[in-house]
Amino acid sequence: MDSIQMMDNGEFPESTCEQNYLLSALPEMVKVRIKPHLEVVDLPLGESLYESGEKIKYAIFPTNSIISLVYVMENGDSAEISVIGNDGMMGKSLFLGGDSTPHRAVVQSAGAAYRLPAQVLKEEFDRSKEFRSLFLLYTQSLMTQMAQTAVCNRHHSVDQQLCRWLLLSLDRIPTNVLTMTQELIANMLGVRREGVSVAAGKLQKAGIIEYHRGCLTIINRPALEKLSCECYEVVKVECNRLLHYTPNY
Repeated sequence: MDSIQMMDNGEFPESTCEQNYLLSALPEMVKVRIKPHLEVVDLPLGESLYESGEKIKYAIFPTNSIISLVYVMENGDSAEISVIGNDGMMGKSLFLGGDSTPHRAVVQSAGAAYRLPAQVLKEEFDRSKEFRSLFLLYTQSLMTQMAQTAVCNRHHSVDQQLCRWLLLSLDRIPTNVLTMTQELIANMLGVRREGVSVAAGKLQKAGIIEYHRGCLTIINRPALEKLSCECYEVVKVECNRLLHYTPNY
């Protein structure tokens, strides 16, 4: 995490901060208190923000980037358990009573984010009822995503999993372009890269996506939704119910 570079000398552009739903939804009084502690950081593709068991020093609030929480097995195999974008934050264990988790956090799509020192987050969680309520609701929505991801990985095809994963990612960035590689997608889904290549090839042939040199562009979202399994809709509806978060598309 210490290798992440500050952007624009740490300046705090208000409009960019508002791109993160949790930060924008906070009461004005809370925003005033945490603003001096927020830092803009650049999240490079594939960067590990923390490893399993490592103490978390910062909460991360993506604006136009995506973070994956990934569980890595002893043999090196891995699978994603949730995606975090401008809908939320990385570091929920900080206010749930722990300073570390058994999974790792990896930058899935490059971009920017805000980081807040762990101690500041904990103090605000204890101090503000509104802050506490908002972040607990977000945690519940994230738990729904985790549970549905486990079900999807067990019961649905690679084609359906890829569609669900692309839609969840697309909902959490302010653009229709994802900066990532097929190898990274395969690691996130816990499947062979060849399987992702075949599934992505079908979508590209159908004119639904366009993939070129690490940039994946969603061209036909309605078609992608039709090909996805029920898991995407379950997560989307629950996120909207709990947080009133509606993706921009």
